[in-house]
Amino acid sequence: MSDDATKPKRKRRPKIGGILGVGLDHEDGHKRITTGDQFVLVGGSQDTHERMTETMLKTFEELKRREKKLEHVEVGELEEIIDKSRPQ
Repeated sequence: MSDDATKPKRKRRPKIGGILGVGLDHEDGHKRITTGDQFVLVGGSQDTHERMTETMLKTFEELKRREKKLEHVEVGELEEIIDKSRPQ
């Protein structure tokens, strides 16, 4: 019998592989899609899509400033960074 059965299992922390942003307020018929290395933004009015894009760019700038990669940041910390990165 293996000793592995007696070892407590560690909970795996989910890794964030990417961010998906969806804007639901488009009525002008345009299909807006913006992609980055680790994010995809789809839909939204022109204003909403621009705000989502600005938020993502600032989010990844802040991650770089903190010397962190998306897949290594805690979910709570990412939420704080995104909230701080939103245009006013």
